[in-house]
Amino acid sequence: MLSDSYGRVATDLRVSLTDRCNLRCAYCMPAEGLDWLPAPEVLTGAEVARLVRIGVEALGIREVRFTGGEPLLRRDLTAIIAATAALTPRPEISLTTNGIGLDRQVAALRQAGLDRVNVSLDTVRPEVFRKLTRRDRLADVLSGLAAAAAAGLAPVKVNAVLMRGLNDDEAPGLLRYCLDHGYELRFIEQMPLDAQHGWKRAEMVTAEEVFRLLSATFELSEDPERVRGAAPAETFLVDGGPGRVGVIASVTRPFCGSCDRVRLTADGQVRNCLFARSESDLRALLRSGASDEAIADQWRAAVAVKLPGHGINEPAFLQPERPMSAIGG
Repeated sequence: MLSDSYGRVATDLRVSLTDRCNLRCAYCMPAEGLDWLPAPEVLTGAEVARLVRIGVEALGIREVRFTGGEPLLRRDLTAIIAATAALTPRPEISLTTNGIGLDRQVAALRQAGLDRVNVSLDTVRPEVFRKLTRRDRLADVLSGLAAAAAAGLAPVKVNAVLMRGLNDDEAPGLLRYCLDHGYELRFIEQMPLDAQHGWKRAEMVTAEEVFRLLSATFELSEDPERVRGAAPAETFLVDGGPGRVGVIASVTRPFCGSCDRVRLTADGQVRNCLFARSESDLRALLRSGASDEAIADQWRAAVAVKLPGHGINEPAFLQPERPMSAIGG
């Protein structure tokens, strides 16, 4: 197992397949983009498949989520998902995406074994979408969402980040849109993971603010069918159900004590926390001919030293050098 000294066991693997993205969201990267990883440094599809297999067969991984950057930019995404679905025991397979191009790929991804999808969508207003993402692609995202629902990837989940002065007035509208289309919305507190290191606590829209904004229009009540466990989102019934909404209060109500996640970057580094300041290199082992056992041992060692929490609320907190686009969600 992938256990740490605080009794937590990692069973949920987040795999970043690329640091590249076709949007330039203001809370993630600058308008000019970033210097992408050189192609030789990025894990091949076969290398990704091998590490996922070791995680599942030797280390107790039960859920695999593929992320980016934007994972739909990987041409071998379908093959990677198919290889993951062929494992025993078969893990649950999900994808976090901005939705651009999902309408063209979702049928093949579903056939390959994709179980669920999370689509990032911070606004349903075209002018705000252009300002937030610096691209005019809202119609493509909405088309991707509709295609995911039509393909049976239920529940289709939507991730939204509210930005003060940009879309913080849109919480009720986003929820209404998702309820009308049968999607499950999750509001996520903005975290200090931007490439510009410009995050300011005072500018963050908190979970409590989200509750107030939503409660002015909807009645939110406890969801008796959802046991949170290690899940990051607190979920609530909307107007008595069946619609639901979730809030991920990563900053103001940390859930580090029940965290069951471990991350693998696109260049083969294990990160035992989203905010880790150090990494463990599995790519070097892969490419030096190391055995599965040696790779599993190093992976275990990387998770064993996980800190008790992310430390955002501590005076000595330092933002990780890699931004979210290079770590994966």
